[in-house]
Amino acid sequence: MHFISQALEDYAALHSENEPELLAQLDKETHQKVLQPRMLSGHFQGRFLSLISKLTNPKNILEIGTFTGYATLCLAEGLQSDGILDTIDVNEELYDFQRKYFDKSLYGEQIIQHVGSALDIIPQLDKRYDLVFIDADKKNYINYFQLIVPKVNKGGIILSDNVLWSGKVLEEIKPNDKSTIEIDHYNKLLKEDPRVETVLLPIRDGLTISRVK
Repeated sequence: MHFISQALEDYAALHSENEPELLAQLDKETHQKVLQPRMLSGHFQGRFLSLISKLTNPKNILEIGTFTGYATLCLAEGLQSDGILDTIDVNEELYDFQRKYFDKSLYGEQIIQHVGSALDIIPQLDKRYDLVFIDADKKNYINYFQLIVPKVNKGGIILSDNVLWSGKVLEEIKPNDKSTIEIDHYNKLLKEDPRVETVLLPIRDGLTISRVK
């Protein structure tokens, strides 16, 4: 579902920062070789993630949902020179694909891949984060959020993707549509949780920025 016309989306991308060549290659290979390539963040959202990271200049970044690593590399652009990006994905088959592009980038040594359930891995990460990007199993967004908030520094940023869920949040939600139910509950939680202040942006499929107080 397009929340603005495709022509306006194209215009926005055209008048935003250019896509780095390495990311253009990653995008192309993802579409050639990987199922569901639309899960990739892409040029416009990727430049937005990059800019947020550069404004934050994080020491530590946590990403939940690596896919082929496009957003990972965008987020890494704002890392401090000695910073670390932990990225978690349940799909071990994409590990080598991700690593190939990470190692081609300037940030390969700063990116640590974790394979498995984020619910199991997050409690084992013994550090505090300045920037978090949630873009994995939608049914666990609230669980991820509750695990993450205590690990985020005051003033840190939590980004949450797909929070408009193709517009399904506006429709009558069916009782068996667990992903839409969870996203709707999650959006209400972010609005009401006193630990964060939140703005929901209609970028692509919806992107929320939450600042930890």
